[in-house]
Amino acid sequence: MSDTNLYSVLHTGFSARLDAVAIQTPQRNYTFHDIDAGSGRVAAWLASLRLPVGSRVAVQVEKSPEALMLYLGTLRAGLVYLPLNTAYRESEIAYFLGDAEPAVVVCSGANKDWVEPLAQRNPGSRVVTLEEDGSGTLIDAVSGFEPAFQTVACAPDDLAVILYTSGTTGRSKGAMLSHKNMVSNAQVLHTYWGWRSDDVLLHMLPIFHVHGLFVAAHGALLAGARMIWLPKFDLEQALHYLPESTVMMGVPTFYVRLLSDARFNHDLCARMRLFVSGSAPLLTDTFESFQARSGHTILERYGMSETVMLTSNPYRPIDGPRVGGTVGRPLPGVSVRVVDDNLQPLPDGEIGHIQVRGDNVFSGYWRMPEKTKEEFTPDGWFRTGDMGRWNEQGYLVIVGRSKDLIISGGFNIYPKEIETLIDDMPGVAESAVVGVPHADFGEAVVAIVVPRQGVALDALQIQATLKNSIANFKVPKKVHVVPELPRNTMGKVQKNVLRDQYKGI
Repeated sequence: MSDTNLYSVLHTGFSARLDAVAIQTPQRNYTFHDIDAGSGRVAAWLASLRLPVGSRVAVQVEKSPEALMLYLGTLRAGLVYLPLNTAYRESEIAYFLGDAEPAVVVCSGANKDWVEPLAQRNPGSRVVTLEEDGSGTLIDAVSGFEPAFQTVACAPDDLAVILYTSGTTGRSKGAMLSHKNMVSNAQVLHTYWGWRSDDVLLHMLPIFHVHGLFVAAHGALLAGARMIWLPKFDLEQALHYLPESTVMMGVPTFYVRLLSDARFNHDLCARMRLFVSGSAPLLTDTFESFQARSGHTILERYGMSETVMLTSNPYRPIDGPRVGGTVGRPLPGVSVRVVDDNLQPLPDGEIGHIQVRGDNVFSGYWRMPEKTKEEFTPDGWFRTGDMGRWNEQGYLVIVGRSKDLIISGGFNIYPKEIETLIDDMPGVAESAVVGVPHADFGEAVVAIVVPRQGVALDALQIQATLKNSIANFKVPKKVHVVPELPRNTMGKVQKNVLRDQYKGI
């Protein structure tokens, strides 16, 4: 069997640079040799447990270099990695552990008292701890094992990772990603975004998610590049480390916070070659303001838990401009189509369902065969649940989730269209538009608007301005001005929370 183990592929990127710094933290540096040895010890310990093929390793710990070694060691042992958001609480963890039945659960020491009883509902499951400072019973357990470990060979379709979706509606689903899914995406992005061994990645994202773990960390490892490894976004640390960085990946909030500080300027970005934004839409104002202040054009891209990355604005100028408000063209090896309800392709400019296929697309949802069947078309395309259109340049424009579509009085209303108009109004920082139940229209449009600091917005004036721009059925029946929008840990606006909060129109 040819080895498609993701770790083996990543290792080819840094095997000639074992003495180089792989991870730089404010406390110490870790070389690629340290990463290789640390993950080898983890893999050896896991192998000593003699777990069945396909066993899951569930992990809910704070970000640390040792947590990355745990992920890589799980891959090396041929087991399945299951990262869990650190914000999840007991009832949520109970569901994930009950559904995935992991053989090993890694948590913080502070949570062990309530995690262990949940884990032990699965007979034979063991619980170890890992702290943010790199200590814990996991480290004690692996310390007696040799660092040299022969990575387990894996077939392309062998399961590597299960990623649970955020579960904003209904039960969370475990997306099953194979080694082939992950390898194909890592290799495509390595080439498409021009990764180099002399790159320095400013890594401030969490590592329980596609963006931080698979897009950012895989990119640096495959390139043999250094990562400046920070627990989370911190404005002072970001300003401190930007001058020695060449690549930064972030959610839109990162860029908004950088722009909020007068010290952020062109000089700080002199070495930078690439800023990437994802996980949530980037406002046009942020895109343009960042370009003016830094001299750099943010690259927006589009991906999902089920597919890793799908599309990207161009990296090389020869391939075209980066256009704000779009997520670019399909990546090499990825097919994207925009279709109507009958699966017929739509012409440029018309809004429809975004569907995708390629080696990066997952095989299905964990223990949900019926849901898996439902999410794929008869001709094998994955239904992303997103709505979008192609612009005149052949770039994909996402207008929202299909579940966010508002149908009022029989008319289809796309929230993004209204949000864009509101966001462009003077004094508006951002907005969210949702549909709420309405006795006459079925659904009514409601806008929730955040003002810029020090600005007092008039809700009635916002409505009046919109009446001059769009059809009356699209104009919000109510506008609420609030200090901030509810967001999940990846910066996505929680529209389900807003729908519930403002349903009493």
